Amino acid sequence: MEKIIGIIASDIELKEKIEALYPDDIENGNIIMDIIDVELLEKQGQILAEKGAQVIIGRGGGYKLILDTVNVPIIPLNIKMIELLRAIKIAESYSKKIVLILGDDEVYFDYSKCKDLINTEIKEEWFKSKFEIRNKVTKYIQEKEDVVIVGSGIACSFARQYKIEHVFINASRESIKEAIDYAKKLINTINEEKFNNEVLRNILDGIKDGVIAVDRKGKIIIYNESIEKILKKKESEVLNKHILDVFPNMNWLMECLHKNENIKRKIRYLNNLEVNTRAKLIEIDDETYGVVGIIQDITKIQKLERQIRLDLNKKGLYARYTFNDFIYKDECTKELIEEAKKIGRTDYTTLLYGESGSGKEMIAQSMHNISNRKDKPFVAINCATISENLLESELFGYEEGAFTGAKKGGKLGLFELAHEGTVFLDEINSLPINFQIKLLRVIEEREIMRIGSNHIIPLNIRIIAATNESLRKKISENTFRDDLFYRLSSLEIDIPPLRDRKKDIILLFNNFVNQILESEVLESESVEKHSKSKLSDKDIRRLENYNWPGNIRELKNVAQKYVITEKIKIDYEEQLNLTDRQLDKLDYSDFEENNQNNKINIENYKIDIKEVNKYVEEKIIAILLQQGLSKTQIAQILGISRTALWKKFNKEKC
Repeated sequence: MEKIIGIIASDIELKEKIEALYPDDIENGNIIMDIIDVELLEKQGQILAEKGAQVIIGRGGGYKLILDTVNVPIIPLNIKMIELLRAIKIAESYSKKIVLILGDDEVYFDYSKCKDLINTEIKEEWFKSKFEIRNKVTKYIQEKEDVVIVGSGIACSFARQYKIEHVFINASRESIKEAIDYAKKLINTINEEKFNNEVLRNILDGIKDGVIAVDRKGKIIIYNESIEKILKKKESEVLNKHILDVFPNMNWLMECLHKNENIKRKIRYLNNLEVNTRAKLIEIDDETYGVVGIIQDITKIQKLERQIRLDLNKKGLYARYTFNDFIYKDECTKELIEEAKKIGRTDYTTLLYGESGSGKEMIAQSMHNISNRKDKPFVAINCATISENLLESELFGYEEGAFTGAKKGGKLGLFELAHEGTVFLDEINSLPINFQIKLLRVIEEREIMRIGSNHIIPLNIRIIAATNESLRKKISENTFRDDLFYRLSSLEIDIPPLRDRKKDIILLFNNFVNQILESEVLESESVEKHSKSKLSDKDIRRLENYNWPGNIRELKNVAQKYVITEKIKIDYEEQLNLTDRQLDKLDYSDFEENNQNNKINIENYKIDIKEVNKYVEEKIIAILLQQGLSKTQIAQILGISRTALWKKFNKEKC
């Protein structure tokens, strides 16, 4: 930015002195000067301002004469005491009475204290206004043979005009430097303020919220473009006017000022618009200087929020669930939630084990939303749904022209979209073995390279993976890399199936029923009918004793059928697929609800486990579990100890 100082020199001597002190500034046009002309002085200030002067320096009366004629700061070239005494000493050589004509703010001078230094009588003439200077001089026209006037530029110019002897108070080098240095600092401050104001203006006009601010008197000082659209008035119509004169219904803003307290968010109606408003005091050093009002068009906020949610959901970048969304009372679920919360707050790679429909993604989203990454993207990737030939381009992205059919401009990969957030790799067990080494590198190095690129892209992501089958078993089958497994499983969470969370079943079932009834899909008559109905004890036992191979997803389907048909529809024959001869010994009637208190005759189920093969053994254990038997009962039926049964469970899990 240019820095131009304008100077009105009181005489040629001062002009030459400034030229000698600041030759480069004069040559570069950073200092422009004019010699005082008492007849044109007011116009001289305007001419300098028109030439670009950002600050004008004037001496004595000249300073006062231009003070109110221009819109740039005026700096006085102050008179120092030593300069005044030097001028008085020169005036003494005239052997006349000395008349001192100065502005009352130009210099501090106490004649009574200086009498010992001055041998001549001094008459003091102090002026407050620029209009007094000529009169102060002309009153001595009759005595001009007996007086000598001592003063600054204007007073001496008038004395010259009326042929009265005079001595000009010359400015010292120190005074000149002091004034010009101050002028340069002031210009820097002005330019910085202009810059900040322009930045503020661009920010205010760039935001969608309406912003209006008033000073402590209620005068409007800030009014951005968005508020123009809301209040239907231009800035030029309202700026510097009292807010209630322009907007009588905005007394709430003045109320904030009078009560000297901020106003929290409140819905109001302005110009037939429903708006969200709040007000905040402008305070500096505990003193209130005004208030800022923020006004938001609610319809636009709702529209924007809907669009953001739509975009995020389309991209899979939005985590809906939190741990507050879980409904449970089973101790098993409580332990799961507590463990997931602890791990969720960390940044470690985590592996989730759980059957299909057990809520793995809900757990992953909740872990994301409890972490420090909660405000960043959550990208869910189902490894089973992406074909092998598209995996790399979908996950890592590609550059323009990387292959036939590549989009113009290329494409961001899902890992890139998740930067600073969380990647959820669901059904990681379905990942092709050839791609696993590439995923391993991403996990280890936290960097990717797009297809067709030679640039490494660093990533800051957290990885949560999930599987619905044993990865250790897949490692033994050579369909999953052991090094990838150990990278993924630094922390593991086992999500128990619904059949192991019996206390949650009825709670979840009733919740699903209520959700369906509240969804307004059903007719009001049907809703009223269901709101009065209750599950029978028989239905409760059926729900609790069922195996739920589809877990919570299946439970929700049963709830939907129940709302429509008013019947619990569970196909027990489906879960008792008795095709093996050994399973014919299991009497299905013993599992029916009519077996009082769910008591099972264990003696009828004595089986010598050594006589059956591994397949039959697993079938028996699965079916007994499906019927709701405890592990102790199963151990008794199989004729083995509970410890031996636990070992079988652990072996199967591995």
